[in-house]
Amino acid sequence: MAQIHRTTMTPTKLELIADWLPTRAWYAGGADGPRPVRAGGFRLDDPEGEVGIEFMVVTDGEGPEAVAYLVPMTYRGKPLDGAEHALIGTSEHGVLGTRWIYDGAHDPVLVRELTALLDGRAVPQQQSVSDAVDETVVVAAVPGLRAAEPAEAVDGGEHTAVPVRADGDAGALVLRVHRVLRPGDAADGALGGVTAGFGPAGPEGAARGAYVSVHRA
Repeated sequence: MAQIHRTTMTPTKLELIADWLPTRAWYAGGADGPRPVRAGGFRLDDPEGEVGIEFMVVTDGEGPEAVAYLVPMTYRGKPLDGAEHALIGTSEHGVLGTRWIYDGAHDPVLVRELTALLDGRAVPQQQSVSDAVDETVVVAAVPGLRAAEPAEAVDGGEHTAVPVRADGDAGALVLRVHRVLRPGDAADGALGGVTAGFGPAGPEGAARGAYVSVHRA
């Protein structure tokens, strides 16, 4: 399982996200730019131990009106060939050295492990604790789900569409990685998906919503 290092990153992930968010079609902020605040998420393990995988939620500022964005990220020790368009930035990690940080929806390792999660072959890990399953993440499984090769994600106004496949006669399927998160346990018409919490806890706890949903293409 992934080892969480208690060390520094320069620039920090939030600093990189602050520069990157305004370049996205789904960013709804104003001209002053984002003020990203960490607001939830979870991790997945790369069985080969080479790539860090994190689903981070950030809000643009604080308070009940702050928009919540899902930023799936991968952390690599060298550049990912052909993924220059998905590079969020580079950072100096206090233990591991230079990390290339990518928008994970465009990284085949994240897509592979996300489909494994949806197929029941992987388990979600806590975002900031090593070797700890995150029991708050709920998966509505889609048996037989597999990553398509090559992974060709397409960014849209509120989600990124990632073509996938399933065993049997399920037909063409697509993952929707929801970039703007809203409360609600499921996306309309979804065959399955991943639901988790985000944002500050209110009187009834943190909001929950669909991070990822599976649909017929």
